[in-house]
Order: sequence, then C-alpha cells, then structure tokens
Amino acid sequence: MDITDLLEPESVVFNLKAGSKKQVLQALARHAAETTGLHERLIFDTLLERERLGTTGVGDGVAIPHGRIGEIDRISGLFARLKDPVDFDSVDGKPVDLLFLLLAPAQAGADHLKALSKISRLLRDRDNCEKLRGAKSADALYALLSSGGTSQAA
Repeated sequence: MDITDLLEPESVVFNLKAGSKKQVLQALARHAAETTGLHERLIFDTLLERERLGTTGVGDGVAIPHGRIGEIDRISGLFARLKDPVDFDSVDGKPVDLLFLLLAPAQAGADHLKALSKISRLLRDRDNCEKLRGAKSADALYALLSSGGTSQAA
C-alpha cells in the first residue's frame, strides 16, 4: 500500500485555519466530505467518537484522526497542515500542526491497520515532518507525501 492509494492531490489542505481540536475535526470533515461524497456530519461524528476513545494526537505535532464508516467503499485519506498549531490532547502534550485523516469502510479490517501503520511510519520520521512543515503549497505537500517517504524527496 502506497500513500497515493490513500491520498489524491485535492485531498491535501495547505495552511488550514482552526483554533481548537473541535474546529480542526470540523474542517477535516468538511474537506473529506468534498472528496468522498459522504455527509460532513457523518464524518465529524465518526471522528469525534474515535477521539472520545483516546486522542489520535500521536506526538511531535502529529495527529492521525481516523474512523470506520459503513457508507464508504474504499480507504480514503486527507492530509492537512495547520496554519497555527492547536492543542489536540496529544500524548506528549505538544500542539498539533500535521494531520492525516483516514477513513475506512466498516469491513476494512487489516487494510485499515496497514494504512494506519504506513501513515504512522511516514509521520514518525522527523525529517519528513520538517519537510512537510517547510512546504510552500498544497502541491508541494502532495509531492512530498506521494514520494513514498519524504526523506527521499528533494
């Protein structure tokens, strides 16, 4: 599984503006609704329900909000870089500025876990994250993400 299997150029949001975790989730749901055709409220409720189980803020300024939705037929992603970091109740207490939203069909099983693992490996690499933070456009973010690991990207 490659990041490009999960992400399309229009699924990358550059300098998203939000002032709180709830606003971030609402904005992500709005953008994901545009690219998936799902209802924004369904996506938001799914993300909020997952966050109630425990934060998806994994540390070092990264969050991977995710959920399973019966109405989706394939795993879909959305990447956002925030204009300003927000408190996301992360495990390390640091604010978040890089987010990778992952939505999967209810029956996705192992594929959902493989996708989460792929995203986690990509965003656990500090060099990758610094390059993503330094990108100047959504196109540049997509190019870094789709290179299969931004450590190899120019």
